Amino acid sequence: MREMQLSEVGVRIDYFHDSSDDHLRTLGVDRALLFSREEWRSAYEEDGARPIEQRATYSLIWELDGETVGFSSADRITFGQEAFMHLHVVKPDLRRRGLGARFVQISARHYFRALELQRLFCEPNAFNVAPNRTLQRAGFRYLFTHECRPGPMNVFQATTRWVRERPAQP
Repeated sequence: MREMQLSEVGVRIDYFHDSSDDHLRTLGVDRALLFSREEWRSAYEEDGARPIEQRATYSLIWELDGETVGFSSADRITFGQEAFMHLHVVKPDLRRRGLGARFVQISARHYFRALELQRLFCEPNAFNVAPNRTLQRAGFRYLFTHECRPGPMNVFQATTRWVRERPAQP
């Protein structure tokens, strides 16, 4: 796991643009609401030029044996307080193998340090079983289920909100 570089944002952009409509529905994403590839890249360039304390997003790459297998991103960041994370395994053949829980644990630790967080939330579609199980295995605590539109590319949907508190310092 490492910080995603601007030259790698295509991993995230391609993941959404190249996913099937069925997979996007599982995520609660509407293809019609996706930014164009160019708009998305431009937004990342602009956001990445800001100091970390002022960024709207912060992304990580997950690698296995030197190959990118997924990514995590944080948004709705209130630096020093809280953020919402997202998790995606981009290689379909590597999903449902337990890799996500380990990557989420490592990513959470990184977000706590880099963004100086006290709380880290994740809010997947309530009917998408895989991320909900992954979050539970990764030490997140279930808070509630509600209906909302989690982001600009999402449809109104039932989501489960999970939280992980900053670990106590030794």
